[in-house]
Amino acid sequence: MEANWVIVGAISGSFGTRGEVRVKSFCTNPRDIEAYSPLNADNNKTYTLKIKKVTKDSLVANISGITNKEDADSLKGLKLYANRDNFPNLLNDEFYYSDLIGLTVLDPNSQKIGTVSAILNHGASDIIEIRTLKSDKFLLPFTKDSVPTIDLLKKVIIVNLTSEVGG
Repeated sequence: MEANWVIVGAISGSFGTRGEVRVKSFCTNPRDIEAYSPLNADNNKTYTLKIKKVTKDSLVANISGITNKEDADSLKGLKLYANRDNFPNLLNDEFYYSDLIGLTVLDPNSQKIGTVSAILNHGASDIIEIRTLKSDKFLLPFTKDSVPTIDLLKKVIIVNLTSEVGG
């Protein structure tokens, strides 16, 4: 997928018999995924998404060209991408998590620790995963205390290692 395309969701399976699909949205507001349609998929096709309802774990949606359960089942695991140009502009202290992946991680003394390899959320709060110079990984809570500085222009973040949660 081109650099201007950002993953915004994935199809987690079918719903019912009329070709509706379950969609896991990666957007802060899960329903925002619909506004980014049409979406490119990792099967080299483009789909328009229309949300029908929201369930506890996913969205239920109609997806263009899919009219039966078998076709919906065949899309399970398909990743959906939106064009970055369609994203809203952010305020000064805001950023998209996809912009953080690959940034250089420094300690408060500007010593290089590694790079950001992922932003995770398992329900409670966001966690930043850092790959060290030795290719090990460790996790930090993604809070202002543990990640006090993010400089997208310099492509660096500064972290406070006393906030480490596991690794």
